[in-house]
Amino acid sequence: MPIKKSGPVSPKKTQQTKNLQKVHPWRLCPEGEHWVKTHPLNIPSSKKHPEGAITVRHGHCAKNPSGKDQLYPDEIQRITDKEFKNIKKKPCPDRLDFGEAGRQFDNLIAGWTQYWNETLKPESPLDPNLIKALIASESRFEPHLLAQKKDPNSARGLMQITNKTRKILANEKGELKNHYLTATREELNEPSVNICAGIRWLFRKREIASERLKRIASWEEAVFEFKGIRLASPAQQDKIRKIFNGFLDKYQKCEKS
Repeated sequence: MPIKKSGPVSPKKTQQTKNLQKVHPWRLCPEGEHWVKTHPLNIPSSKKHPEGAITVRHGHCAKNPSGKDQLYPDEIQRITDKEFKNIKKKPCPDRLDFGEAGRQFDNLIAGWTQYWNETLKPESPLDPNLIKALIASESRFEPHLLAQKKDPNSARGLMQITNKTRKILANEKGELKNHYLTATREELNEPSVNICAGIRWLFRKREIASERLKRIASWEEAVFEFKGIRLASPAQQDKIRKIFNGFLDKYQKCEKS
């Protein structure tokens, strides 16, 4: 089967893309489109190529059917590689008792905290230290942790995202109104994808807590909504609060090196 290469994107199309508004400056495509990485593309058989052909489709922006915002792992990784090295507001670098893993993900925490703060614009910005404390209390910085080893649908990764949550984040006809994220269960094992998804879910949990409390929930209240603390016994609730608040207090007080 012959192999062909597709040509570069036309200058006219590139200029049109640049002129359209993006959800965030780090995004590769304008609002309502998503990034598709370079991939092989099968061409059906024809008179010229009776056996068909394979071409290479270069990376490009594709329209989302809903016209709303969607993030996929390919773009998440490109943003990570390009933008996160120079983030200024990082969480406390203290490793505590987690060894090197205790600061291995600081750039990812800082980058996705900044991204979602700038995209969703909360009246009180999310603190990257809070995300680091949440990860410490959820997974102890183990990126491939599966809460129930025999159940692939159980909570997984640094921020312990369940398969149910994964589906909600991707569902354009569900409870989210915009800014969706689509990833497979396996892709949630990737630290950057997991943290990006986890922070997006924390924002949603803050909305839910605010609706329940009939006021704007604090980020700490959003964390406990994220953890499902209302479903726990009083003794378990105290333990969950103590562990999380202990990590948060240490990260907020430490002197950044």
